[in-house]
Amino acid sequence: MKFLIIRFSSIGDIVLTTPVIRGLKLQVEGAEVHYLTKNSFKGIVESNPYIDKVHVLEEDFDGMINKLSKEAFDHIIDLHHNLRTLKVKKALSKVPAFSFNKLNIKKWLLTALKINLLPPIHIVDRYLEAVESFGVKNDGKGLDYFIPVQDKVPDHDIPAAQSLGYTGIVIGAAHNTKKLPLYKLKELCTKINHPIVLLGGPEDRAIGDEIASIDPIKIYNSCGKFNLNESADLVRRAKVIVTHDTGLMHIAAAFKKPIISVWGNTVPAFGMTPYFGNTNVEHVLFEIKKLWCRPCSKIGYSKCPLGHFKCMEKHNMSEVAVKAEGKF
Repeated sequence: MKFLIIRFSSIGDIVLTTPVIRGLKLQVEGAEVHYLTKNSFKGIVESNPYIDKVHVLEEDFDGMINKLSKEAFDHIIDLHHNLRTLKVKKALSKVPAFSFNKLNIKKWLLTALKINLLPPIHIVDRYLEAVESFGVKNDGKGLDYFIPVQDKVPDHDIPAAQSLGYTGIVIGAAHNTKKLPLYKLKELCTKINHPIVLLGGPEDRAIGDEIASIDPIKIYNSCGKFNLNESADLVRRAKVIVTHDTGLMHIAAAFKKPIISVWGNTVPAFGMTPYFGNTNVEHVLFEIKKLWCRPCSKIGYSKCPLGHFKCMEKHNMSEVAVKAEGKF
């Protein structure tokens, strides 16, 4: 039986589909699993041993559909469920498709009217509902992330101060309303008395440099110096991860790392908290509750729509630091 799983983006969402990938491959006899994603995210799944072939979304849509048609898939598993995946499914109309429920109306009710009708179900379990008709069950093993050998960070690339262990602090996020303000990140790093590695992408490098300038020995800014898989390896090496609601948080969960998550405009009720399966891993969640304007979006904004940014401004960095210190 040949499956095409579709999830175009982004980092965290793709990592959260890995229980479906593993479940199909190991629980459906003779399953051949293919994965369609954006070219910029293919590195997340290329080394996954449960995937037989990775396809990328191409600008030449008709050419891509022609290639996919030749694969003669038996089933499409749509874990993105948007207009673009609808276009793919329509073009491959002879292939039966299964999609997960995005609960967009209930998310709108929560963000717009603050009426919470969302079920207390993690998105991983909602993804798995799309394949339950094939007999796939949640195996309780959590998320997967496989780092290619060439992307393992050599010991000599880790500064001496961090070589015996460090707190990984994820300073980036896709939207500013999911990120602590710079002065809060500086305060947090000042209050943590153990080595720190700042984690993020090239877009976070300048902010990381400013934070690291507080204490260039204690704080190492890795942002922009490593690719995604290498950054994932830095996450794997950390003793604890302090993170916003972002992709590296889910990578940390895949490695079963203790996580301290700090939430801004998004809320755990959306079903995207760190997912460990049946493994007991410590997760401490910080959020500002009873804030009438939160959540203001299911994704995020470039700045607080109301200007006050209380969902991040009100976080107590001393409390976050104490939890991080407890891992050393």
